[in-house]
This record gives sequence, C-alpha cells and structure tokens, in this order.
Amino acid sequence: MSSEWVRVQREDFSIADEIARIKAVSKRIGGIVTFLGTVRDFSRGKDVTKLEFEYYPGMAEKKLEEIRQLAKEKFDVIEVSVVHRYGELDIGENIVLVVAAAEHRRQAFEACRYVIDELKKHVPIWKKEHTSEGEVWIEEHP
Repeated sequence: MSSEWVRVQREDFSIADEIARIKAVSKRIGGIVTFLGTVRDFSRGKDVTKLEFEYYPGMAEKKLEEIRQLAKEKFDVIEVSVVHRYGELDIGENIVLVVAAAEHRRQAFEACRYVIDELKKHVPIWKKEHTSEGEVWIEEHP
C-alpha cells in the first residue's frame, strides 16, 4: 500500500521538491517542519564507512502510510510526506526525509517528530553499519 506521500526508494530525493509538493497542497499552510536523516561517520564508538538499508517491500510502505495517517489525525496537520532510501549509502548521503505541514508550527513540529519516532519503532526497515571492525545489523532505534 503506497501513496503519493510515502515512498521507499533507492535513489536520492530533493528536499526542495518535497517541500514544494507539500506547499502546493493548501494555502492554509503556515508552518512546514522537516527532519532529514543522513549517514554519519561515527556510531557507538566506531568509525562507520557506509550504511546499508534493507526493507520489507509492501509492508514498509503500509506501515509508513498508517503512521502518516495517524500523524495527520492526531496533530491536525494538513499533510505529511515520508521518503526513505534503501541500499548502500555513503557518508553524508540522505537517508530519510519527513515533511510535515500545518497551519501552525506547533502541530508541524509534533507531527514530524511523531512520524520519525514511530518509523524507527515500527517500520520494517533494517540498517547495517559497515565499520573498520566489520559489519553489524543495528537493532536499537535511538
């Protein structure tokens, strides 16, 4: 189950394009909050050389859409979009983007935080860190 507002893809995304898509939804939008997750070079005391993401096709999109809908209802936001990448990603590359748009900033901030937190807890997307000491699948979701 996918929607125009939820995507899991291999290729990078444009933050500006995603914001423009959200802005086009309504003239009532007064606040847009984004969360951008990127690949960092250090994690849990080890140097990281790259990350690798795998996901459960179909189920990941379904869970993202459920989270998106809940965020819209719970925080009374106008629209929310989520893009998450999979495959091998190098240091500095974009991983995930959440964009939340509302009439006021408070709802947009709350919805954005809710979506990324729920994504980390419930969406079947798995991360493997490649380090100088080997590869490790990450289970915790900080």
